[in-house]
Amino acid sequence: MAQTRAQRAAQDRRHLPGDQVQKRGASMPRPPPRKTHHPSPPGQPTSVHGRCRKRANEDTHDPAPRPPPNRLRAAVGDTFTAGDNRDPNYPIEFWVREGSWPHDYIQPDMEHALARQRSSNSLRRKRSDSATSTTPSDQRAREEKSAPYRDPRYETLLNTKGTYMETSELGVADESKLICRNLLQGEQSIPPGSIFDSTVFERACNNLQKANEARVIQDISRLLVPSAETLALYTKRLKLLKESVNEGWNNSIPLTGTRPQPDYSVGFRREAFTEGQLTKLSPFIGDFIRGDLSFFMATYYMYFPFLACEVKCGAAALDIADRQNAHSMTLAARGVVELFRLVKREDEVHRQILAWSVSHDHRSVRIYGYYAVIDGKDTKYYRHPVRTFDFTELNGKEKWAAYRFTRNVYDTWMPDHFKRMCSAIDQLPLKLDFDVSALSESTSLSQGLENHHLTPSEADSASLLADDDDQSAHAAQIATPPTSFSKPAPAKRRKSPVKRP
Repeated sequence: MAQTRAQRAAQDRRHLPGDQVQKRGASMPRPPPRKTHHPSPPGQPTSVHGRCRKRANEDTHDPAPRPPPNRLRAAVGDTFTAGDNRDPNYPIEFWVREGSWPHDYIQPDMEHALARQRSSNSLRRKRSDSATSTTPSDQRAREEKSAPYRDPRYETLLNTKGTYMETSELGVADESKLICRNLLQGEQSIPPGSIFDSTVFERACNNLQKANEARVIQDISRLLVPSAETLALYTKRLKLLKESVNEGWNNSIPLTGTRPQPDYSVGFRREAFTEGQLTKLSPFIGDFIRGDLSFFMATYYMYFPFLACEVKCGAAALDIADRQNAHSMTLAARGVVELFRLVKREDEVHRQILAWSVSHDHRSVRIYGYYAVIDGKDTKYYRHPVRTFDFTELNGKEKWAAYRFTRNVYDTWMPDHFKRMCSAIDQLPLKLDFDVSALSESTSLSQGLENHHLTPSEADSASLLADDDDQSAHAAQIATPPTSFSKPAPAKRRKSPVKRP
């Protein structure tokens, strides 16, 4: 008769010294015994008692305790322990099956930073609205988008969220004060041939005295806050920047029920980061095309915003612009804080300016920097006044001050800021690095558009994104937000050609 595995193991142990048997048993766990079927000779029935005697003999030859049978992979909700010997592809298989990352595979101190999926009701409503509306949902009218900020109580609402339109008790760090001074004093070349030329400056200002916001933006906004992408056409080091104009920050985890929609904002484009960095960021960004919410994104194409500009008419209206900027730049600073908190380096950004804003009308400019005061897990955000001035006074002596400041932010402050952020991204743990880049790219960009019946132009208008109130309500409902992507379609098998004999 053929020997059973237990019998062969017993014979092997008889030929080994005692200490080697112990050592071998400790270092090499035996697989569970497999049942061996021995067919009976023809005409001879198999006896039940014979099988029992045979099992007893095997137990006699193998006195060691029998290991438990191999465990199946844990189902949803099973706890992942250090002793589990799971397939390294387990998270991806789980995602393909369930549409989210396994809860037990996520580090508890990182759960709060994971991307948050938008509710399906919001997506359906947005697609319905986009079919009947000629105005993209992320480009509301200026009067409509600024309505909540007209109420002075909005500042109190920001206070309840940990945002204060004032300086903190200790103020900004000395290093940031020096940066502000250098940004104001740094020289920059001035663009020729504009309405800021001394020969026409006074008449141009007179023309704008009763102009509306659209006219002010058209005539002077880019002379106060120059376009990052336009400058990037001539300066290679600025090509990593991405700007948005009057677009809602639909991909940002909301702070209040109002969605930020700056007149102008600047952040980083996706191509600014390496593939390895994007892979590490993927769990925290989610399906950005579908509209998942993230601490690290403003729009679906802008990462880590750091500059916002709001334009108004009249001195009193600048207070409204300041509230809008305070809201937007709190989200910008929050993204950097959350990134450094993930790698336990939040002390590096404590009381450091992490974002900037410019509020202006046809004659006045207000420049602010935004910073975080971090006390353990508690974080509060404050505003540092950089400069407030009337650029029409003294025959326009300081008319280029805001332009030089903004250019210095692009040329001097931004590269150091970006380098510091990349160093933090590089330190994100590899445990969350399970080939999500391919999933996010192929699934989000292609199927994300197909599954939602959108053309690329419709996706650009962000018509599938939820309303402000839906963002806040949905984000508040998620205690442990999952990172989710659109489920990939099953791969089609290629038919192999039939071989003819």
